[in-house]
Amino acid sequence: MKKFGIIAFVIVILVVTIAIVLGITNKENIKSTSIEPSNSSDFVLLSDVVPDAILEIRYYSTYNFVGDRIDGYEEPCALLTKEAASALKNASDQLILKGYRLKIYDAYRPQKAVTHFMNWAKDINDTRMKKYFYPQLDKSVLFDQGYIAEKSGHSRGSTVDLTLFDMNTEKEVDMGGTFDYFGELSHPDYKQITAEQYENRMILRDAMVSSGFKPLVEEWWHFTLDNEPFPDTYFTFPVSRKSINQ
Repeated sequence: MKKFGIIAFVIVILVVTIAIVLGITNKENIKSTSIEPSNSSDFVLLSDVVPDAILEIRYYSTYNFVGDRIDGYEEPCALLTKEAASALKNASDQLILKGYRLKIYDAYRPQKAVTHFMNWAKDINDTRMKKYFYPQLDKSVLFDQGYIAEKSGHSRGSTVDLTLFDMNTEKEVDMGGTFDYFGELSHPDYKQITAEQYENRMILRDAMVSSGFKPLVEEWWHFTLDNEPFPDTYFTFPVSRKSINQ
């Protein structure tokens, strides 16, 4: 009986220990996914982690579907969560071996920018950039067809828009369609492009997926870290080096 009593005691100790460990783990998980939207402490400057990446931050410029610099983009830099930046470094390393560099159009996007998009979409008379980004669509359908929404995965900090840059030709790779084009042409599996253009899309897709990102079925340039650290937080701090260094 004494032997069984010792065994029972050991089992109780093990159960308690496991419960404590699980409790600590759960608290850590809660902490990792619960953060103030203004807190940029878990973000990095992408160029510090992926120095080979080329930046062409479209929403800092006026060459985008709105036609103005977008609210919240204070500098032409790219920010990402630490986890997403690390995964992107892996994709970059793979592609460099094949003669490519990554070219970044957008990464973290503050909620202020998404609101700017919303306000622009409501002004159906502002069609300055229609011929470049949505020539086959009436602006009034952009909400209904999902091109403009109240929230963006970019604001969670682990989504990036990008393309390939060929180091041999010193040009962007031909993807058969431009970034931010609203239409079926932008779907990654769109087949009415050349075989080479389709293959280029797949080269980018394969490197990103193998590095832990999931693609978007409507946009060949858009990828989100599969295990993003803040799946429910939409951050508000501006795109600026100061946001990281404060």
